[in-house]
Amino acid sequence: MDQDQAPALTVGERLKQAREARGITLDEIASQTRIPVRHLQHIETGDWEALPAATYSVGFARSYAGAVGLDGAEIGAEVRELLGANRRPATVAEYYEPADPARVPPRALAIAAAVIAVLLVIGYLVFRSGLDGDTDPKQAETTAPPPAVQPQPPAQPASPQAAAGQPVTLTAIGEVWLRVYEQGGRTIAERTLAPGESFQIPATSAQPLLRVGAPESLRVTVGQTVLPPLGPPGQPIGNVSLRPEDLVARAQGATAQPPVPGPGR
Repeated sequence: MDQDQAPALTVGERLKQAREARGITLDEIASQTRIPVRHLQHIETGDWEALPAATYSVGFARSYAGAVGLDGAEIGAEVRELLGANRRPATVAEYYEPADPARVPPRALAIAAAVIAVLLVIGYLVFRSGLDGDTDPKQAETTAPPPAVQPQPPAQPASPQAAAGQPVTLTAIGEVWLRVYEQGGRTIAERTLAPGESFQIPATSAQPLLRVGAPESLRVTVGQTVLPPLGPPGQPIGNVSLRPEDLVARAQGATAQPPVPGPGR
């Protein structure tokens, strides 16, 4: 092996190197991707056994890669191959030693045990049928479980002013492309979110705006309040203010800026 040839970096080392090059801490990655810091540490050190199932490990690695500017799909495929998520274990034949005749019970004893087992089953069934016949219908009605209570949707903030300062979280219902940028053009994040993946708007953003290709696939949450879709299905929108007070005002039909139809990617 050529001593001058540097060893290839592992997935975790590449992610860590990209994060440090951007000057981002693990706490910031955790806040942005909603992945616990301990899982991010396991990814960087390659301790895949300490992570949940392979599906979660692949999703965590993709989200981490997107947060540091790497190709999430490429990283996810590499982790999937590394973990062998698509490989099925080969069937291994089992071999059994022949039984020792000296240890096999006599034939008569085996037949007697089988007869006793059958009698026990019949007795249990007769006992159960007697209990079922003695059941009081009124008692059955009183012991029936109560109907499930339908969860109520969270109430909206009383006013846009009450929403000021609350965190804004974007969660993908289906796969959705989005771009979050400051007014003036600086990109905060641009990626495709997988279903269930979330992105929280940084609290340091002054005037964050959103462009999204499929508004119906994106759930917007202000604090604990889930807002209505930002736009009609199949209609890309852009220049939507992501300040919490503007989002609530828009949801309540106040005089907030309307979404501007945006082009595709």
